[in-house]
Amino acid sequence: MTDQLDRAWEARADLVVIGGGVAGLTAARAAARAGARVLILSKGGPADTATQYAQGGIAVVAPYGDSVDSHVADTLAAGGGLCDPDAVRSIVAGGPDAVAALTDLGAVFDLGRDGQVSRTREGGHSTRRIIHAGGDATGAEVQRALSAAGLPVLFGTTVLEVVTGATGVQGVLAVSERGRGRVHAPAVLLATGGLGQLYALSTNPAGATADGVALALWAGAAVADLEFVQFHPTVLYTPDGLGRQPLISEAVRGEGARLVDARGDSVTAGVHPRGDLAPRDVVSRAIAARMRSLGADHVYLDAREIPEFTRRFPTITMSCRAAGIDPRRDLIPVAPAAHYQCGGVVTDLHGRTGVPGLYAAGEVARTGLHGANRLASNSLLEGLVMGERAGLAALERLGEPAGATAGSGKVRPVLPRPVLQQTMTEHASVVRDGAGLARAARLVDIARGDEPAASATAVPAPRPETPADAVARVEDAALTVTARALLLAARVRSESRGCHTRADHPRTAPGPAQPIMVRLDEGGAPRVVTEPTPLAAPS
Repeated sequence: MTDQLDRAWEARADLVVIGGGVAGLTAARAAARAGARVLILSKGGPADTATQYAQGGIAVVAPYGDSVDSHVADTLAAGGGLCDPDAVRSIVAGGPDAVAALTDLGAVFDLGRDGQVSRTREGGHSTRRIIHAGGDATGAEVQRALSAAGLPVLFGTTVLEVVTGATGVQGVLAVSERGRGRVHAPAVLLATGGLGQLYALSTNPAGATADGVALALWAGAAVADLEFVQFHPTVLYTPDGLGRQPLISEAVRGEGARLVDARGDSVTAGVHPRGDLAPRDVVSRAIAARMRSLGADHVYLDAREIPEFTRRFPTITMSCRAAGIDPRRDLIPVAPAAHYQCGGVVTDLHGRTGVPGLYAAGEVARTGLHGANRLASNSLLEGLVMGERAGLAALERLGEPAGATAGSGKVRPVLPRPVLQQTMTEHASVVRDGAGLARAARLVDIARGDEPAASATAVPAPRPETPADAVARVEDAALTVTARALLLAARVRSESRGCHTRADHPRTAPGPAQPIMVRLDEGGAPRVVTEPTPLAAPS
């Protein structure tokens, strides 16, 4: 297998979609229906996506007792003053049609006793507008319905670089079990999901290694709001657990579960008017504060009074039972864990970035919808709405020349993943401070190679190199450059806002909030962008 990287393969497409979750599959389907040749490159298998694990549901305006204005207001309230109101209204208003299209594909949502689509309520929402499938398996149903479209996918294929030229995107360089390959295409859509693997504990799948953020930065695009990492407040706690952990959906609290500490006292009483259904940043901070005050590493979710818990939440029930917990009789131990990146690659409302031919949609993109803190279940909504728009926008690149001949050849710094995860978990978690962020930045910056360090390397692995080696190296490089950009933004934002909490700056700065945009300089180091960042104009 050591010689596989020398055996090249090639392909051509009008649009390359990187990622096989809700945003990527929706975009690919939209472009393919419009006549484009689409190729999806998926790093994992058919169900190895964050979409697959989404439990709660899709936030979409209900036909009765709800309105676009109400959903917009809830989103803006959760977003800590950093949402783009026009983006919020545009995406929220597009929700019903996006869900209708998904239903036309065969997606089946849970029905209430009246025969209508059942809706629940989650943190930050003023009404019951969250539709769900399979109780707590909404993401799996969305993934199933979109995958049934039969689009061309290369599974087990990792993109190493987006190749650009004088006219913009030329294609991608990738690696699979067949070795190194290249796909010639004038348009590339990033739909790679999140950056959860920056942290020791996450709800994200193993492949959530910030690939899309890094590919965009390496290609010259800007990112923004990376400092806002949403930690899901209720993730199943197991002693010495590492890696992906099962989340306990916010819908469990929506159905009446209570957050309590080991003494049985409420965790959120007096913290927020909505108590346990406050926005996620509020609940995560309350849990972190209670754990610190008690010297504990978790709190509890009391769901024993929820009727028919196993029927309503079958996936959560299985996760709990695997850990020896019966949620009908036992308290569920929970703690915050990295869950969702609220920022990402800067795009317009059609997925365009600042690089002609490069698009982004879903969690990897920063549209302005989430601001400083994502409102629960707005993620699948955004993936559906923006995936469709980005897939159609990419048609503007039809006929542009494309030839992914060679990559940049630049050396990409790498910090070993265990060191990086420990550093980020310790210094850039639910609560941060300037001193810790500075320590983390110094350690991660060592990976530039301008200081000797036994724990860091800036030299590509020597040949012979297997495909698995190449994947691990590009993932670690992606995590490293993303960590550097995130830490830079977190240090610059000397205030507490949304899910960015600075213990040394506990107040929110007065005046209108501004995003912190970051781009790589000529030497590959992240720098804050002070001038406006132009997005690529339609062809």
